Amino acid sequence: MKEASKKAIFEAFAIEAECLKNAVEYVNEDCFAQAVELLANAQRIGAAGCGHSGIACQHFTHLMCCIERPARFISPAEAVHGATGYLQEGDVMVFASRGGKTSELLPILDICKAKKVKVITITENTESPLAKGADVVLRQYVNRETDKYNSQGTTSTTSLCMIFHALQAALVEETDYRNEQFALIHPGGAVGERLNSK
Repeated sequence: MKEASKKAIFEAFAIEAECLKNAVEYVNEDCFAQAVELLANAQRIGAAGCGHSGIACQHFTHLMCCIERPARFISPAEAVHGATGYLQEGDVMVFASRGGKTSELLPILDICKAKKVKVITITENTESPLAKGADVVLRQYVNRETDKYNSQGTTSTTSLCMIFHALQAALVEETDYRNEQFALIHPGGAVGERLNSK
């Protein structure tokens, strides 16, 4: 392995560790409280993003299902071809867009507003269209991506997932979700074996 490659490995850990250490300073407690309340009371939760943000949104919706908050990733491509029919008045839609201007997401925002679906936007750009159209904005912080060109969705994905993990941890508390409930819906794998060993 090249010396530069070895150096890049350790720098990647350092960059992402620094990001998470500093990101907590951007946590607005009131905004998170509003987001948790919306998610706790929603009949259905949707989430959408493009590229790495979209992949992180798929992770988020699975996390929500794991605590029995019905959720679905809505593909930006399918959203404008009927998939937003999943969402009804009072539901919650989560948008993830670092710049807050992802063109594929803007028509979905319009649909959500017309259907009276509550919107949570996660973004660095609080002046962006997706932020201004949201009911709640959670600010994302990214220092830099881990590759030398600062262009791959690495640290930004970690930062986004950290916000999703914090939301889930808060919802476990807010909804009094019990591990016994999780054991019922997760009988598979090593986790299922441990949960159901009693």
